Amino acid sequence: MFPIERPRRLRQNPTLRAMVQETRLAVDELIYPLFVRPGQGVQQPIAAMPGIFQWSVDRALEHAAIVRETGVNCFLFFGIPAHKDAIGSGAWDPEGVVPQALRAFRRHFPDAVLIADLCLCEYTDHGHCGVVDAQGRILNDPTLDLLARAAVVLAEAGADVIAPSDMMDGRVARIRQALDEAGLQTVPILSYAAKFASAFYGPFREAAENAPAFGDRRTYQMDPANRREAIKEVLLDIAEGADLVMVKPALPYLDVLREVRERVLVPVVAYQVSGEFAMIKGAAQHGWIDERRAVEETLTAIRRAGADLIITYYAPEVGRWLQQG
Repeated sequence: MFPIERPRRLRQNPTLRAMVQETRLAVDELIYPLFVRPGQGVQQPIAAMPGIFQWSVDRALEHAAIVRETGVNCFLFFGIPAHKDAIGSGAWDPEGVVPQALRAFRRHFPDAVLIADLCLCEYTDHGHCGVVDAQGRILNDPTLDLLARAAVVLAEAGADVIAPSDMMDGRVARIRQALDEAGLQTVPILSYAAKFASAFYGPFREAAENAPAFGDRRTYQMDPANRREAIKEVLLDIAEGADLVMVKPALPYLDVLREVRERVLVPVVAYQVSGEFAMIKGAAQHGWIDERRAVEETLTAIRRAGADLIITYYAPEVGRWLQQG
């Protein structure tokens, strides 16, 4: 007796498979990170991330115009400042490179969604995400006022969304308060709510030039072993006013992503981080895997697990692939 149920019946040809496909990728779900630095005419390659660059604002605009042709229209900004200091004062400099980029993008691409990453690590000479005392401890509460100050500067420069990535306790509430007091009540907060102390951030250290000068970030980023704590972090941030929440990295934490999706009503974002990108890119360059299939499979897995939006360095390529069909 042959079985009554034959799942292969719905896999017979590409059209039928497409009709019953449960999870789909769409270009408007993708967010593309950009690294901006001072100067003119700068397109500095990042060795650990082939095809990704640090851009001066003028070149970033040229690059973004090409990216927008693929349908990608949401950009996440990271800044590499000209100077760093102990408290990361460049993070709230109205003439800093990210505010400059935000103003320029707002003029040239008024319909684009501009997300400003908010952290001190790119701007501090010690590379940590907060104020550091004489004993090398990262001080939570003194950092909050600095983050709030930077959030207002970024929003006033044109950021549609503020995305704090520091993992300080209470920062969402303090940033929300500062934005509201500045008359920026409509600017949403995308919280890096469950950000794990991951080995997959390695290439980003080169891209953002923010490697810690001492120690590591495990006193504020999460232990990769802790799923329940991740849910706690997410729920706390929503209670403090987060409009969107993020799980970072993405693929190694699909279980966390799924549980977050099932527990919250706000949009959930996943970050396919630099190490995830570099592994696929490196293997593809060696001919070990099919790059397009690997990218589409991993992003589909991230969507299937529950991500509404995905931050990925592959956004322009995926946009082109979707256009090609």
